[in-house]
Amino acid sequence: MAIQWQHQVCLITGASGGIGEAIARKLAGLGASLILTGRNSAKLSELLESLPGRHTVACADITTADGLDKVVAVCHEHPPTMLVNSAGINEIGDFSAIPMARIEALLTTNLTAPIALTQRLLPVLQRAGKSYVVNVGSTFGSIGFPCHAAYCASKFGLRGFTESLIREYAHSSVNFFYLAPRATQTAINSDAVVSMNKALGNQMDPPERVADALVAQLEGNKSRWFIGFPEKLFARINGAFPGIVDRALIKKLPVIQRFLTSVTKEKLS
Repeated sequence: MAIQWQHQVCLITGASGGIGEAIARKLAGLGASLILTGRNSAKLSELLESLPGRHTVACADITTADGLDKVVAVCHEHPPTMLVNSAGINEIGDFSAIPMARIEALLTTNLTAPIALTQRLLPVLQRAGKSYVVNVGSTFGSIGFPCHAAYCASKFGLRGFTESLIREYAHSSVNFFYLAPRATQTAINSDAVVSMNKALGNQMDPPERVADALVAQLEGNKSRWFIGFPEKLFARINGAFPGIVDRALIKKLPVIQRFLTSVTKEKLS
């Protein structure tokens, strides 16, 4: 049964970022009402003014207790039928040189905050009847990639969190989905990452492709959706035969390190 988008109220985290903004534009175009949250007030206001329809902005940092409370309060006023956890940050480079404070910030943004927001909003979503939670992960939630240790940890965690809830709430009105983009053309990827992907021959998708995939995933009722080939195949091979992927990535390690280990040094200088 097709989703009646004009009846959906969708909370989108990270709406001031590349993927979140693309999802907002896609869903607004389909007729959904949106609750846009993020940390950049100017970008959220600009996005709000450019969207068709009537929407709500909740500028907040959901990694803080006050920010989480603010978003949840808005959701009690405008009960969502859909939560899209798309906010995310990255830390790349030599793992041993990344300050623990930055790793903790990444884990909070990418993993702890979506867990906390999902838990807080479950009663609201359950009262909505049929509802949806989409956690935007990554191919690196299935493949441990060199110089991305903290990011991979957060996305592996998000994938496991989603998979658990898919099974725990299988007989409830709340439906959980995991969407795994490959490298995407957003500000989360530095120039060094773009150069590395080019050198390795990795494709980078526009954020609009992620938004299109999210809609296709929900309308097809596919609990897991991986974007891009050969990335989705690589993820399956890694799950069944990780040694093969070990050898493939270790061969590429000099190229990866050439582009990414210098990033950490630049941040610390």
